[in-house]
Amino acid sequence: MSPSPVHENTEPAPLLEPPVAGSEADTLIGSLERQRRTLAWKCEGLDAAGMNTRLAPSTMTLGGLLKHLALVEDEYLTGRLLGKPLGAPWDSVDWDAEPDWEWRSAASDTPEELFALWESAVARSRAHVRRDLAEGGLDTPARREWPDGRAPSLRRMLVDLIEEYSRHVGHADLIRESVDGRVGEDPPR
Repeated sequence: MSPSPVHENTEPAPLLEPPVAGSEADTLIGSLERQRRTLAWKCEGLDAAGMNTRLAPSTMTLGGLLKHLALVEDEYLTGRLLGKPLGAPWDSVDWDAEPDWEWRSAASDTPEELFALWESAVARSRAHVRRDLAEGGLDTPARREWPDGRAPSLRRMLVDLIEEYSRHVGHADLIRESVDGRVGEDPPR
């Protein structure tokens, strides 16, 4: 799943990895994009059974990871950064009654549906980050404050996303290896 040089909306292709000696923004975004690419590579090409494989004792699946990270993308860079309500499917979930809905419900989704959900969340996130970088840079504060009144910067949100992806790419490594033996740190270019 290597990115094409230009997406259909004429946006530049995402970075494949952090630059060797780039700006702070390019380094953070490149690191996040590398984690996104690796997750996609670990999940691509599987049928529903592969997407629903678990390693005991965990109930985590690759499909659940894709859906969870789609939610994380939307929550961080639409909900928190922009202060906007989340759209479908997140807006119809009773999160108090089903706090792990995305993990559980992924088993009912096809691999194509899961990838489409995740890819659309990533596309929204990229657009939001581009806009906020152009308007205020990495110091742009989130529109939704933390409960203690502090507003994290875009910089902090990117670091948090990198951490979230890095943790889950490790899970994806183990699950994918158990499905068909796919191993490796980086997808082919």
